[in-house]
Amino acid sequence: MLVLFDHGTPRGLARALPDHAVVTAKARGWDRLNNGALLKSAEEAAIDLLLTTDRRIRYQQNLTGRKIAIVVLVGTTKWSRVRLHLERIAAAVNAARPGSYTEVEIPSR
Repeated sequence: MLVLFDHGTPRGLARALPDHAVVTAKARGWDRLNNGALLKSAEEAAIDLLLTTDRRIRYQQNLTGRKIAIVVLVGTTKWSRVRLHLERIAAAVNAARPGSYTEVEIPSR
């Protein structure tokens, strides 16, 4: 699966997804795109999944009929906390299907 990390997704998370190819929005030149343009560009580039920290995406974009799966990290994005939940995040990515939307809670404590 081809996974896109947005600008807020901790890059260290890529190590928890060894069975997937990971690209960043910044590397693709998409780091300044708004969510609608980012989703459109990602789908046109055959990205399978967007891993993001933007929990508002669900309310700001019409996700009906999307091909791309979305996994959202909810809560803190502090690496010291995120790394404690790598298995849950990887499980959400592995279970994602085209058009799905999943939130993974990362507690701050």
